[in-house]
Amino acid sequence: MTTDTETLLAARDRYLRDNGFDSSYEERWVKLKAGPIPIWFPNAPGRVRAVKLHDLHHLVTGYATDWTGEAEIGAWEIASGCGSFAWAWALNLAAIPIGLMLSPRRVFRAWVRGRRSRNFYRGRTEVDDAMPARRVGAMRAEMGLDAPVPSATFVDVATFVAAAALATAVMLGPTATILALFLASRA
Repeated sequence: MTTDTETLLAARDRYLRDNGFDSSYEERWVKLKAGPIPIWFPNAPGRVRAVKLHDLHHLVTGYATDWTGEAEIGAWEIASGCGSFAWAWALNLAAIPIGLMLSPRRVFRAWVRGRRSRNFYRGRTEVDDAMPARRVGAMRAEMGLDAPVPSATFVDVATFVAAAALATAVMLGPTATILALFLASRA
């Protein structure tokens, strides 16, 4: 558990070690496990750039690295804005449908929280060489993460429904196409 008094650098190093991500920034390939099935994808420079900030987001939001936690942080990052980080948009869109199956209320709550807070992707929070020495609690406060999640508004609901529909279409579209091509080839 990250404490408010830890520096971002110390908290990040412990987070990487505790989650077995020690060398995840340097590896050529990333392995994601979907149950017993490993899914490999390239650890492209754009992904590394996004993941370095994504990992810091885990520290300041408190979202876990399990499937539900990744869906929560995915919803939070999209709602607070991924800016020009294409890998962040793609990975977060992939996480939302999973979260909708596992814990839709928690994912929606993260969405609402994201609409009222800031993140490192959008540059609305100071990201500089001094940042690793800053305290987690200070960053939480600066990003608007130290307040309780407010009640959802109509706009929160509408934007979440739109994002969830888009994320589901993005995930299901290629899967349905591959399945259709497979079935057509068997006919």
